[in-house]
Amino acid sequence: MIIIPDIELQNGKCVNLVRGQMDKPVVYKKNPVKAAQDFQDEGAEWLHIIDLDAVGLRENDNYELVCEIIDAVHIPVQVAGGIRSMASLEWWLGHGAGRVVIGTAAVTDPQFVKEACTRFPGQVVVSVDARDGRVMIEGWTEATAFTALEFARQFEIDDIAAIIFTDIDRDDDMPESSLATTTNLATKLIVPVIASGPVKTLDDISTLRYLPNIAGAITGRALFGGAFTLPEAIAVATAQ
Repeated sequence: MIIIPDIELQNGKCVNLVRGQMDKPVVYKKNPVKAAQDFQDEGAEWLHIIDLDAVGLRENDNYELVCEIIDAVHIPVQVAGGIRSMASLEWWLGHGAGRVVIGTAAVTDPQFVKEACTRFPGQVVVSVDARDGRVMIEGWTEATAFTALEFARQFEIDDIAAIIFTDIDRDDDMPESSLATTTNLATKLIVPVIASGPVKTLDDISTLRYLPNIAGAITGRALFGGAFTLPEAIAVATAQ
């Protein structure tokens, strides 16, 4: 299992959203490009960059900053945020993204995902975000009728790189949340699963690494907040 540092961008700054609230971000003082370079120097194999302004379809986006990050590191960068068309997907891959993440568009246009996987094998990731058992879209603001598992199963297709699963209840620190939903999804899928949201402590990483079919864990809040360092997380994730 690999640890994938998460850099969330809003208005050109490193942030983290509490309960998905776009208007109440936790803002970190770290320069985004420097953060990416530091994660690389500390042993990251991948970076996960999400443009929250693009998710919210705001007038301003962080495309230039994401491109600057891609150019500033030599490890692959997984880009997420507002990718809803083949033109957008091609643009990012053409500008150096190692992989692109499709979220809302996977719900509204699943055929787009399948065509993208065929055209760009191994470079497309589907994001499945679930709250209270239902898949959420549009930056966690709209619930769908799908359960996470039934939705994810339609993307068990050739050439998909992975599925990112975010258990929003766990991310929001809901008292009844657990790793059970992540475990259930991962064990019933063939496609590699990247867990997002459950990592708050090194113990969470220790637990995740023993779950079947968990290829990686995305974490940002814990790293920026100082709960642990990236080298500490990698050491736990790779311990024999």
